[in-house]
Amino acid sequence: MSTAAGNASAKRGEGSDARLSLRMAAYLRPYRRAVAVTVLLLVALAALQAAGPYLIKVGIDDYIGKGDLQGLDGLALLYLLVLLGQYCVSFAQTYLMNWTGQRVMYDLRLEIFAHIQKLHMSYFDRAPLGRTMTRVTSDVDALNELFTSGVVTALKDMLSLAGIVTAMLWIDWRLALVSFAVIPLLAAATIVFKRKVRDVFRRIRSCVSKINAFLQENVTGMSTVQMFVQEERKFDEFKERNREHRDAYIDSIRYYAVFYPVVTWIGSLAIALILWYGGLQVLRDAVTLGAVVAFIQYSRNFFRPISDLSEKFAILQGAMAASERIFDLLDRRPEIRTPARPLRTAPALGRIEFRNVDFEYVAGTPVLHDVSFTVEAGEQVAIVGATGSGKSTLIGLVSRFYEVGQGQVLVDGIDVREWELGALRRSMSVVLQDAFLFRGTIEENIRLWDGAVSGEQAQQAARQVHAEEFVNRLPLGYQTQVAEGGASLSGGQKQLLSFARALARDPRILILDEATSSVDSRTEGLIQDALSRLLQGRTSMVVAHRLSTIRNADRIIVLHKGRIQEQGTHGQLLARRGTYFKLYQLQHSQLHAASSSEDQPESSAESGAEAGRIDKGEAPSSSASALLARPRPHSSRKSER
Repeated sequence: MSTAAGNASAKRGEGSDARLSLRMAAYLRPYRRAVAVTVLLLVALAALQAAGPYLIKVGIDDYIGKGDLQGLDGLALLYLLVLLGQYCVSFAQTYLMNWTGQRVMYDLRLEIFAHIQKLHMSYFDRAPLGRTMTRVTSDVDALNELFTSGVVTALKDMLSLAGIVTAMLWIDWRLALVSFAVIPLLAAATIVFKRKVRDVFRRIRSCVSKINAFLQENVTGMSTVQMFVQEERKFDEFKERNREHRDAYIDSIRYYAVFYPVVTWIGSLAIALILWYGGLQVLRDAVTLGAVVAFIQYSRNFFRPISDLSEKFAILQGAMAASERIFDLLDRRPEIRTPARPLRTAPALGRIEFRNVDFEYVAGTPVLHDVSFTVEAGEQVAIVGATGSGKSTLIGLVSRFYEVGQGQVLVDGIDVREWELGALRRSMSVVLQDAFLFRGTIEENIRLWDGAVSGEQAQQAARQVHAEEFVNRLPLGYQTQVAEGGASLSGGQKQLLSFARALARDPRILILDEATSSVDSRTEGLIQDALSRLLQGRTSMVVAHRLSTIRNADRIIVLHKGRIQEQGTHGQLLARRGTYFKLYQLQHSQLHAASSSEDQPESSAESGAEAGRIDKGEAPSSSASALLARPRPHSSRKSER
């Protein structure tokens, strides 16, 4: 970093410290009584600590110097009582402040997690998961250390300094001024140190975030790393990130290695000045020996809090860097929110309309262009098209995971932006291509811990999608624990559970986003059998890659490069010999090739004859439709592809 950039960063940090401190202090407001008691305890502790050297002065001047051993016994007992008081007060203060700090961190983590749940999907598309996790874990831990250790110690040290300064000025103001002569040197060293270390702590927090993000990505994708023998390259990448973190930390160590000895040297210089000036004053009978001894004690106690403050300054800088990142996350306004006065809070009836919709994930790269169509309540509409044509984007818009750029998406004639968000999403169930399961039981993953869905409803949904067959084979049935992400289940089993989850809520709108693309042929056949009954009476949008799964849809919409190219029934689109016909012909030829090698000879002949009918532009025969619709053999790995 250049000098100019470093200075700018330092000025920016200095300017924001007060704002960040006030914002962090706001989290202490619910616990202000506990904080007030802690401050009183700190004041008492500072007074007790300041009393010690003064009692030593009294002992030397009034008792040892005069040979009053009887009075010295009482003074020694008083000194012990002061030490005991310091212990008791310190214990109470430490416990109470840590109690408060833990509750502040509890509140802060809840606020961050609640805020993350409200953020729009585009944020998660851009932000690495590891970076978000760092905000909730290590960044909050840095603030925890600040609240439970840094702030308390800093306040205690400042109160101790105030007590020491008061006592020194009261005993002898001239010796006090001599002791304070080194403060400008200490201030200069602290200012230089602060400017240097602040940027280093920003670098450290950034490096920690990068390491967490890298680890999360690579542990999640470890099978791919090993499959493509990328271990060495990934190791080198991690080595580079680890090196950046190490170098940043070494820079902070170097600054502290210089700063601590400087503080110690300045403290020793103060003691030398006290000995020189105080010794001269003792010889002139201007001050007592006890006063000089007390000043030496006070001087050591004076620089000890300053040394502690410099140490806690590291915590402060780390916390400031962490707070910048946390508040940056908290300041991100969710783009998808319920309006102040929603027009609709009741469940949807099921009519969906796209009206002149344009959308782009990245500015300047349009995904949808002037898309308009209507899905009537109870209608089954399929959406097909090549990869990247915008099929899944339609699902994200009707679910309001994303906001349209131009145009409108309406449900029951009301713009989705005017709906109460919870009511809109409770009216629909979405089954995605990649099923995600949470840690918990099979039943809990179907119910999603929703009190409105009973265990019997969850099991009934599982029976309807033929998931109960494999659930009953599990050791504890519906009470079997699912590993994180559903790692203990196959892809087809997870997809069946996701279907059961969607249907358990009995939605008015059912959305399937290539939901059968990751299951085997036998499982797909089971799902198709269930869906033929379950889609009845519901509005459904089915994004499909396998055209055989959507032959019976009321209407098929064909997307091409973000535009609706054609729409109609299965037979109408085949008769037009357009894009849908080409897609159908391509998939049919692939099926014919697989059937020729694995099916019975009569099936191969039937497929070949049907291919000839399609090449001539004729509608497919009923036997060919049955061939496309029926489940393919479970052992056929080619057909799964």
